[in-house]
Amino acid sequence: MQKCGAVEVLQAMDEGEKITLILVKRDHNSAKITNLVRQAESLGIRVIEGSQNDLWRMSRDNSQGTPEILALVGRDPLANFEDVLKSGGLIWLLDGAKYPVNIGFCIRTAEVSGADAVIVNGELNNEERSAAKRASMKAHRFLPVLWQDAASSIELAKSFGFRIIALEDVGESNPWDVDLTGNVILIVGGEREGISSEVLQLADEIIRIPMTGFVPSFNLQAPLSAVAIEAQRQRSGN
Repeated sequence: MQKCGAVEVLQAMDEGEKITLILVKRDHNSAKITNLVRQAESLGIRVIEGSQNDLWRMSRDNSQGTPEILALVGRDPLANFEDVLKSGGLIWLLDGAKYPVNIGFCIRTAEVSGADAVIVNGELNNEERSAAKRASMKAHRFLPVLWQDAASSIELAKSFGFRIIALEDVGESNPWDVDLTGNVILIVGGEREGISSEVLQLADEIIRIPMTGFVPSFNLQAPLSAVAIEAQRQRSGN
């Protein structure tokens, strides 16, 4: 999903791959990078700038030094919900999450593990949404983050053939026993009340994360991370 460095980005352009975003080092001094940016802009590809630290942190390969350009292939961060559904894939839904730091962590984990979008169904004001984006370490710039109602989103997704899988302590299946491939929405509940009964009733299957400690509850970040890794394993064919 990432093209790293000038050689890979140029090759992707020449081969007509679906590049949706380019991240370029701010104040670079490379004529090659300047030409790549111009070529990208002529193709209608959105270009954003980042610091050297941004490029270092987000690059999958720093073995030859920090690259000055990265390209996102396949996923469109500006896609609306219907476009996401048409493309298919894996979507995370946070139902009732309230704390910006938790939401930001979940957005980052979803992006890193290859999800195609995140839906946040929660009553957050603009300041809280901004805080969640900051907590995502800028991961929100690289996948669609949609702030919208859970139930109506699920109903529309079902009409596109998506399966709905909830993560809740009433479930009977382990994550590794459930098919997480194909078009699927994975749901985690809010910090206090979990997944609402309305949303839970719309689920096709319910996963229960194993817990063997004294405190019978994970923070929402933990089940999302555990299932995100399992989904990544299944979807990569390993």
